[in-house]
This record gives sequence, structure tokens and C-alpha cells, in this order.
Amino acid sequence: MSSVDRHRQIVTASRSRLLQQPSRFFALCSSQRSYRRTLVERSALTPSHRSSAARIFEEIGVLPQADNLFHQATERMLRAAEMVGLRHHQQIILAQPKSEVMVHFPVQMDDGRHRLFKGYRVQHNDALGPYLGGIRFHPRLSLDTVKGLAVLSTLRASLVRVPLGGAFGGVRCAPTEMSEDERRRVVRRFCSAISHQIGPAHDIVAPDSGADSQTMAWFLDTLAQTTPEPSRQDQSRAVVGKPGELGGLMPRGRAAALSVVATLDTLLSDVDLASDGMRVSIMGFGAVGSAVARALATRGCPIVSVLTQSGALANAQGLDPVALQAHHARTGGVEGFDGGQTCTEEEFWQIESEVLIVASPERSMDEVRAAKVQARVVVEAGLACTTPAAEDVLMQRCIDLFPDILCSSGSDVAHFLEWNGLRSQPGIRREEVEEHVLRQALFAARRVRVARMKHECDWRVAAQCAALERIARVYELRGVFP
Repeated sequence: MSSVDRHRQIVTASRSRLLQQPSRFFALCSSQRSYRRTLVERSALTPSHRSSAARIFEEIGVLPQADNLFHQATERMLRAAEMVGLRHHQQIILAQPKSEVMVHFPVQMDDGRHRLFKGYRVQHNDALGPYLGGIRFHPRLSLDTVKGLAVLSTLRASLVRVPLGGAFGGVRCAPTEMSEDERRRVVRRFCSAISHQIGPAHDIVAPDSGADSQTMAWFLDTLAQTTPEPSRQDQSRAVVGKPGELGGLMPRGRAAALSVVATLDTLLSDVDLASDGMRVSIMGFGAVGSAVARALATRGCPIVSVLTQSGALANAQGLDPVALQAHHARTGGVEGFDGGQTCTEEEFWQIESEVLIVASPERSMDEVRAAKVQARVVVEAGLACTTPAAEDVLMQRCIDLFPDILCSSGSDVAHFLEWNGLRSQPGIRREEVEEHVLRQALFAARRVRVARMKHECDWRVAAQCAALERIARVYELRGVFP
């Protein structure tokens, strides 16, 4: 029996047990649709929530900005913190990163010129354990974006119950416009600049946009070369997402795809949908989007449309994600793929599906696009894909949104296993690793379902409540030094 089949058995058994324990709140609603309308009212950012967040921002000396990802992520988190009853000092601690590092370093380009690059590493919270967070290479990367993603990394690790904290980092650059040698030099100089912040017992680095297993191999080698001999070999645990030959466990995209599958299997029944045969549209076809497409297609879910930066494709019978990924890797886009019909972005939004997977950069789902969504459920396969304004539009349209910290949590589980040295254990099989990732993602989805019933809120707030309850408990046990 495969890991997916075993996972289905777990989901079916869990669902049967839950159906035998009807919620008081569900009994108040005559249908799932009226239930979701009620959640729109209950989950709205009320004046009291805003004033509470405003007081926290004022106390820490921050002037909130509507288009600032860090402020958006923090305000959402503080709303959930109020619902679970986090103490004031705990909210203040979580409202600011513990450490922010900004570095500037020169790199010689292929033409002989030197360019100055800006890099970041933000360590948000380590109450649960060493920091874990991605590194991103993107031309529009900013400190506030990194801080916002670090906040979400903390919540994601807590939700999926790995004993790790949250961090994030990266370099402002355009890797697609650089040669391989230039990318290698940028990665090595960035690692050298922040190496004093990185270590297996302090801060673990993972790949994100613009980074792959080769990037992590360069990062690891540089980290090892800048570390004194006695602890050099142990630095392998400080870098995850590595190639298999260096102890890597699972590609980031595959791990995230498994948590998307677990989330859909667990929660679709709550919104009157079945996972078998559902039509899927995908926004973004990078490492995560393509992996999600393959995972769902193998389960009989037709991928009816795909939207990328280079164009869009549609096929009512279902696109072949394996062939499309090969074409995309070969040509850098989707144009010319003979397995589907090329369409415009406007036409993409007119295609009906049951589920829309958003696997594109942060804030790519804005209110304009949200108003055009033809799906019943939107799934955030990456962090901060949806703006608050877009989320309000989706809620008003009674479209359920399965949140980022739940749907992308599989990557944290896989990275934890790699950090913990599971790869070095003889006889470990890929199926066992995948089953563990699926199981942890399933448990996380069940926690979100319980929190949603308990707090009578939407899926995002429920996920953050489930994450914050654990952090609050840890702070109650540990206290605050001195």
C-alpha cells in the first residue's frame, strides 16, 4: 500500500470520527454557505481588532502601512492573538523580529565590473527552537518583505509542530539575468556575510524563490570553509534543501505539494467538495506549482488551466504537468506547448474549476484578480500569496481560502527531518519520508479545523490561532528572561 493510500485511510477514519461529534456552531447554520457568510462577519477585522493592533504598533514605534507585507502579516497575527488570549507582553514580542541583519557586499561580474548587492537575514522568533527559514533571490526583495515572511515562517513551524522557530533572508538581485558563475559568487559572498548568524543549533537556511539544491550546495560549502575545523562537518545540518548526495531529503516543491494534498483531502468535505476528479487551475508553475500539478494529476484531478509570467494555457481534458514542466524548463515559458491551448490572462480567469492553486510570489493574488476567480476554493501554496483586500473579496464571494502556513507546511516537516539527520539513517525509504510529511500535514489540517470551530472564524485566522496557542503555552512555561 502506498503512502498516499495509507494517508487516505487516515483521512477517512478521522472524518468519520469528526462526523460523530457535531459542532455546536455548525448546528446554528442551516448550510455550509450560510456558515461561510457568518464567518465573513465574524472574521472581519473589526475596529476593536484594529485598535488593539494599532496600540501594539504604537508601543513598538511602528507606523502601519497598508501595502507593507510585514505590517499586514503582523496585523493578521495580532488579530488571531487577541482571539486566543495571548498576553500583552507576548504580543509585543511577536510583533517585532528578534534580530535583523542587513549586509552589503561587492561581487565581480563576468564583464569585470563590480556590483554592490544588498542582503538580509531576519530572525523572528526562536521560542520553539532554532530558527528555520528560506533564502530568496529576487530583484524586488526588501527588508519589510523579509520581515513579513519571517513572521509567517514562525507561525508555520508552530502549526505543523516542528521544534523550530521562524526566520527569512535573501539577496536583492535578478538571478535569471545572471550567469551561473555570477550566481555562485553572489551566493558565496552572501553566505560569507551572514555566516556568523547561521548554525545547526541557531539558524537553519532553506531554499526559496531563486534558490535550488545547487544554491544550497554552494551555501553549504562556503559555510563549511568559514567555520573552524572542529565544527565544520556539523554545518551540513545548518543548510537544508541540499542535493541528495550532500544529505538532502526531499525537493521543496514536492514537500509543499504533499501538504497541499493533505489539506485538500482533509478539509474539502467541510466546504461540500470531494477531491476525486476535481478540476484544478494553477497560478504559478515554478518548483511548487509544478509539483502540486503533478501530485494532483496522478490522483485523477485534471489540471484545466495554468497561468505563468510568460503566458497561460488551458485544456478542458487536463494538461500533462510532466510534459509541461519539461517544456517550461527547456524554453523558459509555456508558449509553444502542444498539449494545451494558449490563452490570455483574462481568459484564464474565465475558466471554471473547483480549486485554484496559488503558487506565485507574495501578494500576487490582489483584489482585482480575486474578483475574477471562478473556483470554489483558493489554496495558498506559498507564503503571503493573497493580499488582505483580495481576501476580503474572496470572503464576500463565499470562496474559501486555505491559508499559506497550512498548505505549505510540508516543506518545514521535510526540512526538519533533514536537519535532524534522517537522511543519514540506513535503510530509510522515500515512501516513509513522504508518509511522515503527509501525516504531519494532516494533523495540522485537523488542528485548523478544530480551531475554526472553536473560535468561529475563517481558515486563515484558525490556522494562526492553532499556531499561536502553542507559542503562548511555550512562553507560559519558559517565562521571559530575566
